[in-house]
Amino acid sequence: MRKIRVGVAGYGTIGQRLADGVAMQEDMELVGVADLAPTLAVRALYEKGMPYDLYLVDGANSDALDQLGIPVSGTFQDLLGKVDIMLDSSPGGVGAKNKVLYEKAGVKAIFQGGEKNSVADVFFHGYANYEKGIGQQYLKLTSCNTTGLIRSVDCLDRAYGVEKAAITIIRRVADPGDYHRGLTNALQMEKAPTHQAVDLMTIMPHISATGILVHTPVTHGHIITVVVSGKRKITREMALEAFEKHPRIRVVSIDDGFAGNSSFFKYGRDLGRPRGDLYEIGLWADSIVESGDDLMYAIHIPQESVTIPETIDGIRAACSMQLTREEGTAMTNKYLHIGQFKGLFQPKAPVSARKVG
Repeated sequence: MRKIRVGVAGYGTIGQRLADGVAMQEDMELVGVADLAPTLAVRALYEKGMPYDLYLVDGANSDALDQLGIPVSGTFQDLLGKVDIMLDSSPGGVGAKNKVLYEKAGVKAIFQGGEKNSVADVFFHGYANYEKGIGQQYLKLTSCNTTGLIRSVDCLDRAYGVEKAAITIIRRVADPGDYHRGLTNALQMEKAPTHQAVDLMTIMPHISATGILVHTPVTHGHIITVVVSGKRKITREMALEAFEKHPRIRVVSIDDGFAGNSSFFKYGRDLGRPRGDLYEIGLWADSIVESGDDLMYAIHIPQESVTIPETIDGIRAACSMQLTREEGTAMTNKYLHIGQFKGLFQPKAPVSARKVG
């Protein structure tokens, strides 16, 4: 069976990770990545030996790339002529403009959370509505916070049934290395409800959700507290059992050293993960408490990497590679080695970046 040919538009924070994730999928072929200037990410790609072919979008600074000796494999249109599907991780709003090019080339595309929902046929999540994405031309991912939030709520919903969810998001203000934003010794409130609560209801319309968001002057991850009301009472033990079984949820405790957001970033580095990335959300067992008939818990969202598995799920759905949620997510998990810490897959040596296409 021919491998699905994939391209990545925008080789930034998410695009780098999408490229690495696709390169690990043994039933996919990463044809190349597209960008417009010798950013630090592109310079690092060159210094690593160009494991991925680079294509230039319209308006790219080709002279600057030439001066640095960075090889270019062609134009964005050249890349579109070689792929089955594009993963668009361009800055917000650019993806919608790129869609015109995808339509002209007859290429499927998956957009990240920064685009409006109207850009796609389906607002997609690998676990909550995988089947709705099957065979579709354009999918849009949920944001990083919404992706992790839905993982946990969907986990409880499938096991026991959930009617309502109230969330509080303690949001990192920017990604590491971003200098265009900055809060110093300050927190900033947003109006309720948060878009994550609205997005959750869009993906899971049978659940009533609301939420509050607070921006914090940190960069290594978000923390979300969630209060859920089940169709029947969900005890702490019931929730813990369900969370422990989920491949993309890493249950941790404060006593083990997971004191906060930076603990997860450090643990990813200690594991030898590229860039310190973790694909799983963290969930503190210590935070799971019952309040009357409701259940409360807290999760950590590694914002730079959490959407990568669900994006690859989207490839599998849109290209009809697997026709069920169980099969599609299992294949993604297998190739990304998600769940091996739970004994779901045998540990393997880290997969180094390889040139494909």
